[in-house]
Amino acid sequence: MGRQMRVPKMAELVAGHLRRQIVRGELSEGEALPSEAALMEQFRVSRPTLREAFRVLESESLISVRRGAHGGARVQVPDADVAARYAGLILEHRGTTLEDVYEARIVIEPPMVALLAERRSDADVARLRAALVDHDAAADEPLRSIRTHTAFHALLTELTGNQTLKVLSGMLERIIEMANLAHVENDLGTPAHERASRKGLNAHRRIVDLIEAGDVAGAEELWRRHLTEARDYLLRADVKTVLDLMS
Repeated sequence: MGRQMRVPKMAELVAGHLRRQIVRGELSEGEALPSEAALMEQFRVSRPTLREAFRVLESESLISVRRGAHGGARVQVPDADVAARYAGLILEHRGTTLEDVYEARIVIEPPMVALLAERRSDADVARLRAALVDHDAAADEPLRSIRTHTAFHALLTELTGNQTLKVLSGMLERIIEMANLAHVENDLGTPAHERASRKGLNAHRRIVDLIEAGDVAGAEELWRRHLTEARDYLLRADVKTVLDLMS
């Protein structure tokens, strides 16, 4: 009682209607939206109101707008990378430390791997084995090796089949991959780097064995230890926060 209700602007209502159509799949990736004239008629709004709605959707990366006589708006499906970029900005603004990010990863990923060990199929194990082959092929190329390492973590998340975990883990992995690349540039060729790379690959091989065997507790424990060792190696004195990393 007594609380003033905010009435949404017409542009927000139009954006909301189009957003729901995109999220529900009623509008497909790459599909052109109707012309401005048609949308103005459909929603009974002015051109400035419609363009304000477009700006909202464009800021959310749900449409791309080409200006000019042959321009128009086209649909872009929601992308987890967009969420990762926004999360990175929020963490930067809050002065979040990299240690904080690694801690979140240690909390999230081991139970996720345990879930995969419980649910795994022969097809899942085959994909993980193929990813290990990619690891071996990239062993002599440090930057490519980092990307295959990150891709392996992403694959573990994907194979759980849990979309929420995939988005959450993807937000962390984008930041951690940047930290890994920055660290490799400074540490390449050192005994510490060689040792960490070897231990990381061995952990990846062992986790596939444990997942295949359905060893839920063993998989969770190994992955927690692997992530803790990775954190201890990758944290650097000169890069303390996400802002330090991104700037």
